[in-house]
Amino acid sequence: MKSVAALALIGSAAAFAPAQTGKASTQLNAFESELGAQPPLGFFDPLGLLDDADQERFDRLRYVEIKHGRIAMLAFLGQITTRGGLHLGGNIDYSGDSFDSFPNGIAALIGPDSIPTAGLVQIIALIGLLECGFMRDVPGAGNEFVGDFRNGYIDFGWDQFDEETKLQKRAIELNNGRAAMFGILGLMVHEEIVPLGYDADLPIIGHLA
Repeated sequence: MKSVAALALIGSAAAFAPAQTGKASTQLNAFESELGAQPPLGFFDPLGLLDDADQERFDRLRYVEIKHGRIAMLAFLGQITTRGGLHLGGNIDYSGDSFDSFPNGIAALIGPDSIPTAGLVQIIALIGLLECGFMRDVPGAGNEFVGDFRNGYIDFGWDQFDEETKLQKRAIELNNGRAAMFGILGLMVHEEIVPLGYDADLPIIGHLA
């Protein structure tokens, strides 16, 4: 799980790079006006993922960044919701184990008190269903940009916005996704170092122990 979060952060790093000189600088100039290259960092690509990259490569990295950002936002929201004491009602299995009887965070998936294997399999199956059936770009569906998963049947008023508002909302999603990737990674790291004797009182969620 920690490696997944690290890959998500790598995907976000491609969205923005300090000015470089020579051939690399000339190639990167094509992406300096892309959505997400904004103050204070501007175009920031410390890992050089866009060196010698074409538009197809950039679009692929932006697709990954958007998707990982959305997953991270859901993960972070799930963390602060369950740690705030809000759980589904009823039982998670026929043995009578309630949802709130299981720990929060990574411990809910891995460890001696984790949810039953059948529950984990159901979660993975649901993710696979969403990934294969819904959370993808369908060619010819009229999607406007990389990461647009409306696919001709979801709108929620998007077409009523003007172009400036659309760009603003897409930028907000990118920024929130980037912040969430760092946020969920931070929570995972803090949870893992609690057994080492460090139990910080974090904002909003308090102690992870």
